[in-house]
Order: sequence, then structure tokens, then C-alpha cells
Amino acid sequence: MATSSVPIPMEALLAAELPEGKGWRYEPKWDGFRCFARRHGAEVTLTSKSGKPLARYFPEVVAMLAGLKTKRFLLDGELIIPVGDVLSFDALQLRLHPAESRVRRLAAETPAQLMVFDLLELDGKRLTALPLSDRRKRLEQFFQDNRADALLLSPMTCERDVALGWLQHSGGALDGVIAKRADQDYRAGERAMIKVKQQRTADCVVGGFRYAEKKKEVGSLLLGLYDKEGKLDHVGFTSAIPSAERPALTKKLETLIDPPGFTGSAPGGPSRWNNARSMAWKPLKPVLVAEVRYDQVTGRRFRHGTGFLRWRPDKSPRQCTFQQLAPELRPSELEELFGE
Repeated sequence: MATSSVPIPMEALLAAELPEGKGWRYEPKWDGFRCFARRHGAEVTLTSKSGKPLARYFPEVVAMLAGLKTKRFLLDGELIIPVGDVLSFDALQLRLHPAESRVRRLAAETPAQLMVFDLLELDGKRLTALPLSDRRKRLEQFFQDNRADALLLSPMTCERDVALGWLQHSGGALDGVIAKRADQDYRAGERAMIKVKQQRTADCVVGGFRYAEKKKEVGSLLLGLYDKEGKLDHVGFTSAIPSAERPALTKKLETLIDPPGFTGSAPGGPSRWNNARSMAWKPLKPVLVAEVRYDQVTGRRFRHGTGFLRWRPDKSPRQCTFQQLAPELRPSELEELFGE
């Protein structure tokens, strides 16, 4: 990993359970933007996991890094934004805006922080060949030497029971738990660590559907939950529908097309993130209930696509409320996580 090159992240394999045995180190997986933060004298860069520059969207983080005592380093971490009681992924997405004036305003209103978990270069020397245990010691010393309010050191533990406790909290500020080998070097471009997410289930009303891109059969189901006022809010989608079942399901859904589908928040509303396909959806009578598997909730929506488990003809659509969803992590729990 040359100093001038775009960093390539070490990534994780998804597993059902945390590994056991000696030599494993466990870290929380934060719900933010993966970010490489590099400083070379007066120059500071922030780079996404995909290699895209992020510095213009997070000027307050750039300013914080430029003010640290250490002049040359490369950190691997996560950009996060605390908003009220939770970490807000939506607030991170709002930063990706072309207008500098809006970015500056948001940086003042909802400042971001950098949660760091690895140190890859220091004072011009590459550290990637060192084992994780050594890199962690150097990262902890770096953190002690460069205290800043917006610079956070992600916890790490050797105790699997502690990590299981973190996993139980996941779904709000945490996106799961990462397991790494203490004796392993930093393997850029490889899935050389293990990621575990807590899988939960929810019964959702099917409030609409989208056709597949290349044929007129169902491509995804649009999912909804009822709020306290009795309105059906769009919360996500599932496209995990077996191919053999799609023709018959499409015919069934077409007989149920009936506006408005969602009576609260709906998919395809005005947004700079929408494209033509995301705007095109068919509303349905709220009569079908599907049980789905999900891992993360942000802003009262499933962060990722869900896994379809089964139809629930025994379930009344009105029973499908937000009360099913796990609560998001609160500040008191964050403080507990950091041992404060």
C-alpha cells in the first residue's frame, strides 16, 4: 500500500456466529461510512471504501485531522454522526450533496466524528505487515497522543462474551460485530476478517411492488408497517423471491393493485437519490402479510434489503406495527460500551 495510492480495505466474510478460541479480537461494527483518513503534512484526504473522495463532504473532520499533533498517518475507520439519541445514517447520506453551502451548514448542525479501528501508516512507515496486536498498540498510542473531541477509538475485546453483548445491542448504532485474528497482518482487498450481524424478523404489509427490469414479473415487494396514527409507512423491500414463484405471484399482485398502497411515507417520493426505476411502483390493497428477516433499522426503515421467509395468511395486516422492531441504541448504552 503505497503512500500515494488509494487505500484498499480489508473486508469481512459474513458468518452466522462469532468464532471461538484463543487469538481472536472482537470489535463493534459501526453504522457509518467506512473511511480511510490520511494526513501528509498540510494535506488531508478522506476516502470511501470504494475509493471515492469524501473530504469535501466532511470539512469538520478534515479540520480536526489537520489540527492533530501527528503530521503523517493513515487511519482506517468509520465516519459517524450522532443525532439526538442515535447515530444517523440518514444524516451521513445528506452530506453527499453538490452544494458546498449546504454541506457547511450540515457540518455545523450535525458534526461528524471519526471512529478509528486501525493504523496503517505512521510517520511515513507502512504498518500493514505488522500483526493486528502490534498495530492496535500503536493505534492506542496514536489516540493518546492526538486527543480530539471528534476522534474516537473503537473498543476491542478478547472476550467473546463481551462481544456477544455488543451483538445483542446491534441494530441501532452498531451494525454487528467484527472478529479479527490478533496475529494477522492487514490484508488489503481480501475478506480476511469475520462479520456477524444479529438477524431479526418482522411481519410486514406488502403495500406495493416493482416489476423486474427486463420482464413484466415481480422484481421486489415493497414493505410497510403501521404507525401510531394508523398510517402505513414504507419501511423497505425484499427481492428474495424464488424464480419459480414469480409468475404466479405477479398475477396475484396485479389483481390487488389499488392506490394509494402506502398512506404514510411512500417509496418514490421526491428525492435526489431516486432514479426512474425507483419511482415506478404499483400500489396494492393492504391485505398481504410477509415475514421477512432484517439486520438493521435506521430512521424507521430497513437499511438493507430483507430476506423473504414466508407468507403469513394467519396474521392481520393491522398487527404489523413498528412495535416489532428492536429499539435503537441509546447514548447511555454507548457510554456503557466505552466503559464510561
